[in-house]
Amino acid sequence: MAMRTGLLVMALLGAASASPVIVPALARPVLPAEQRDRPYTGDVPSCSDAGVLATIRDRFQEKESEYWHSSRQIVDFSHVRQSGYRTNGLDYIPRRYCTAWAHLDNERPRHHHLVVYSIGEGLGWLGYTAGVNWCVTGYDRNYAYAPSCHAARH
Repeated sequence: MAMRTGLLVMALLGAASASPVIVPALARPVLPAEQRDRPYTGDVPSCSDAGVLATIRDRFQEKESEYWHSSRQIVDFSHVRQSGYRTNGLDYIPRRYCTAWAHLDNERPRHHHLVVYSIGEGLGWLGYTAGVNWCVTGYDRNYAYAPSCHAARH
């Protein structure tokens, strides 16, 4: 009996080694987000969009006031730039990744903080507006994007 089992194993190993290489199938096909049942357009506001920057400014002030009892506010943005667009792939929700320098009130004139943010299509109010996720370095006090807003980057 052991002899037959050994011969069978050897025959299977020989057949497997003689066959062509088997390539594993992808877990799922890549389907661009624009071709889904509820398609996305890929139309995401720019990094310097006034509405996007106002959202960051307002939410920063709200968070500082409500959670940290601080009156700190963003007064201006500079050096706004895009760091990536749809870098996760075509089959994910379209997102634009950005960075900017935030100038805060009551600080030295040349002192600024890096803001890392992303803008996602349909991730805002009830899926009708763009959603904005953001992090201001030095003010991520609950470490949501720790370390130093690194987790907010693409």
